[in-house]
Amino acid sequence: MLSEPILHDYWRSSSSYRVRIGLNLLNQPYSGVAIDLLSAEQRSADYLARNPQGLVPTIEIDGVELTQSLAILEYLDETRGGGWLPGEPKDKARVRALAYAIAMEIHPVCNLRVARYATSLAGTSMVDWMVHFISGGLEDFEAMLNRGPSGLYCHGDVISLADICLVPQIYNARRWDVDLKQFPRTAAITSRLETIEAFADAHPDRVQPAP
Repeated sequence: MLSEPILHDYWRSSSSYRVRIGLNLLNQPYSGVAIDLLSAEQRSADYLARNPQGLVPTIEIDGVELTQSLAILEYLDETRGGGWLPGEPKDKARVRALAYAIAMEIHPVCNLRVARYATSLAGTSMVDWMVHFISGGLEDFEAMLNRGPSGLYCHGDVISLADICLVPQIYNARRWDVDLKQFPRTAAITSRLETIEAFADAHPDRVQPAP
């Protein structure tokens, strides 16, 4: 019998936050191993042997080690019936586009290692950088939402991969005091999602290691 999954993550990492939400939605028990990004633990030889990119999260599951949050989520969806991607190809493409708009557009330029280096070259403040790119990305996301079907969540009334990506991004937006009133549909969907136990239990404040 396979042992329960082990998630190597950092409490504030939005990529890790996504995977915690996914595991919770599946009621999948797992053990957490904290990787301290502030002390560069992700660049240690032991961790690089597990994840050559030196990023979080990494999950040990079903006898393999998987990296990259969206790849992990799609694996969980396929092996445990998450139902996070619609069956109809055009709907599946829309959900993926919404998820990618966050995970592949907003997130990479707002990753702290990228933002620190970029602001050092550009001579701008971290706050200005974050607000500019998060606000712009969410403006685009809101427009994408408004082109699709109505419903409780990002794609109708069923939680999808897009919703799993959205909540961690809004957590980061709040950290940088982005004005979410500009994005009424995005904010309304997030408010509904945050009342769901699986999302609430994955929140960084719930999993932050004790000092």
